Amino acid sequence: MNEKNIQEQYNHIVLLLKQKRLKEAQSQLQAFLWNANNWELQNRLEQAQTSYQYMLQYMKQGTEDPERHKLYTRLLAETWEIADQTRLSLLENVSSRYYIWLRKGCKYPVPVQSPGEILKELEAYTDDMAVSLLNPSDMKTINKVIERHETAQQDIALSTWGNSAWTTTEAAEAQLYLKSELISSIDLCLFTSMVTLSLIECFDARKLSWLMDAYTHADTQVNQRALVGIAIILHCHPDRISLYPDLTARLSLLDENGNFGKQLNRVYMQLLYSKETDKINKKMQEEIIPEMIKNANAVSNIMKFDLENSSEDNDRNPDWEKVINQPEFENKMREMNELQMSGADINMSTFAHLKSYPFFQKPYNWFLPFDKRHSSIVNIYGLNLDNESSTLSFILRVGNYCNSDKYSLCLMMGSLPSQQRQQMLQQMNVQGISEAMEDQINQYSQRSEQPETISNLYIHDIYRFFKLNQRRSEFRDPLKEDIALHKIPALKEILGKPELQKAIADFYFAQEHPIEALQIYLDLIDNNHADADLFQKAGYSLQKEKRYKEAIEAYRKADVLKPDHVWTIRHLAVCYRQCGDYASALEYYKKAESIQPENKNIIFAIGSCLAEQERYDEALQQFFKLDFMENNSLKAWRAIGWCSFVSGKYQQAMKHYEKVIAAKPTATDYLNAGHVAWSLGNLEKTCEYYEKSILELGGKEAFLEVFLKDKETLLKQGIASEDIPLVLDLI
Repeated sequence: MNEKNIQEQYNHIVLLLKQKRLKEAQSQLQAFLWNANNWELQNRLEQAQTSYQYMLQYMKQGTEDPERHKLYTRLLAETWEIADQTRLSLLENVSSRYYIWLRKGCKYPVPVQSPGEILKELEAYTDDMAVSLLNPSDMKTINKVIERHETAQQDIALSTWGNSAWTTTEAAEAQLYLKSELISSIDLCLFTSMVTLSLIECFDARKLSWLMDAYTHADTQVNQRALVGIAIILHCHPDRISLYPDLTARLSLLDENGNFGKQLNRVYMQLLYSKETDKINKKMQEEIIPEMIKNANAVSNIMKFDLENSSEDNDRNPDWEKVINQPEFENKMREMNELQMSGADINMSTFAHLKSYPFFQKPYNWFLPFDKRHSSIVNIYGLNLDNESSTLSFILRVGNYCNSDKYSLCLMMGSLPSQQRQQMLQQMNVQGISEAMEDQINQYSQRSEQPETISNLYIHDIYRFFKLNQRRSEFRDPLKEDIALHKIPALKEILGKPELQKAIADFYFAQEHPIEALQIYLDLIDNNHADADLFQKAGYSLQKEKRYKEAIEAYRKADVLKPDHVWTIRHLAVCYRQCGDYASALEYYKKAESIQPENKNIIFAIGSCLAEQERYDEALQQFFKLDFMENNSLKAWRAIGWCSFVSGKYQQAMKHYEKVIAAKPTATDYLNAGHVAWSLGNLEKTCEYYEKSILELGGKEAFLEVFLKDKETLLKQGIASEDIPLVLDLI
């Protein structure tokens, strides 16, 4: 069997289990397991089959069994676990994937030490390092302590990641990591990430239970990693947790006061936001960064002069203000700041090419919290980063960088020649910056310790691992899948609260995913949790999907709950117009005009609705009004030109088309001007305008396609049908 066949057979068994066809699933699994030559798994399956046969037999005999459904659920879970282990056992013979390599222990021998024994090594590190630092000049001793520590980190990382199912003893030893007062936060965070990675590969109830315990840990770095892990695992295995009553009960207990649901919902939105990273990177590279670079020199000169002592401190050069206040530059700076404050991953494009250092060749290092005493850092900077006032320490502390990017930054600077690195660091005066930006720095420091910041930056680390590491194709990437935690049955009570559902819908809405937002909005409406705002957003989402009649229904309900809201009224008008109901559209546009009488867009829309109803004289009044309000309005001139033409006012029409042509004509403008000239009997001018339209459209075929749409209009204006082919041959 090859890897593809193994996966297909496993998927078929899983499908049967999801459909609650347990007997068929066990039968298929028996054949699947035959190729694995694993007697332990075969014994487990035989016991499960026997238990199920007895259960069915007792049921057939009419025996009352209050525990029957619990047993059935347990047998589903047991069969699924056996299928998981069978799949992995078979893959060991054919797959070269990294995870299978870990399981087999190829090249890297699986440590003989148990998790408990490795914990003792990790706990000893804190005291050993403290003793070695009593003599900071003895780098040989310090490096030996660091080396032993990193060996222990590697042992626990790889043995945990590659372990698909904890035994009872291993689960108990894992609990010691949470109870230890000596293990460092860095090591416990790494262990938490390895548990998560192992669970992505293979579901294990004991590991998920451990993550739930880790969520209650006092260290915010640890509990936020655990929370992100729980969210990802629930996404990866949405059907599994309901098979373990103890786990569902624990989830309910965690959410006893509703806080867990709020925190999980927040991480859910952060995971969804991470899926927007490619779009954000594109915006950064194509819009924001180029605009900042374009203005960088001018701004740096301004800052330089501004900081110099001058006898004319209050006499600022107006040109400087012009550069800083350029609307486009301001907008891009504001947009970047808003993206960063919202948690967007704006650094991905900057650091993506800085992941080729040897440090990142060890996959578990992508999940290692930044450690200034890691060998890769100490080998470059020694113990200098212990000095919090050093420039690089300051940047790492204040910068909104995830751990992976902090390592990249340090390794990149370390690869520079010493003199160049010093020059780069000296360009910033930390003392000066600290004085000038003390309040902002304090805000950054405080925000960096907040749970929402920690979880968000950790998700950035996860994103980089799945998108950039050299062996990324060998791993399941949850962040490229459709994440919908609110649809998972086990989370129905936890994430099903109206305020949490609305938060997710509003996120989708803000990120311009109307289909996803609409589904939740409609659910909320069906469950009587709607207000005017929700009806407005539901209506807008329906409108984006071109479901105009349904959008009208939603907008009208919003109008009842929040009367005379001009936004609702205008969108009602738009939807009626899209449905071809121009009379109703006009009614709502006039209602909007009564609220905003100077709104030019509304005036134009009223004129357009009147024109659609062939009420051209009334339409012209609106367009002339717009022309009076707005100087050089091409939109008004075009509308006046067309309405004048179709109502037989040819001179008036030609006057306005000539104004358009003198300003900024399009192919349609030339076409319409040609129609007017023809109606005035000026065939020479007609041909001239038609020829210009042909040039704009790129050829006569394209012109004819557009021209023939106006044929009926020309005939109504008295153009002889038999003259049309003749004029077309003149051009």
